[in-house]
Amino acid sequence: MKAYILIETMAGKTKAVKKALGRIKSGKSKLLALDAVTGPYDYIAVVDGPSIDVIGQLVTESIGKIDGVTRTTTCVAVSIG
Repeated sequence: MKAYILIETMAGKTKAVKKALGRIKSGKSKLLALDAVTGPYDYIAVVDGPSIDVIGQLVTESIGKIDGVTRTTTCVAVSIG
């Protein structure tokens, strides 16, 4: 299962958040890509995991607890058609 995590950071914390995101180690889910973007969010992370619960744990236990992360939005990829 793949999901896109939209990440908003505090002013002045963007670089520190990027470093912390790069250090995330999760046995069941993987950070596939991390892109800095313009707009209301600072980063979009692409993650892969065996279930929505595992991805949710990555977001709440790892990404959401990083100092400087103010908000995340998780968008799960779905198959249409």
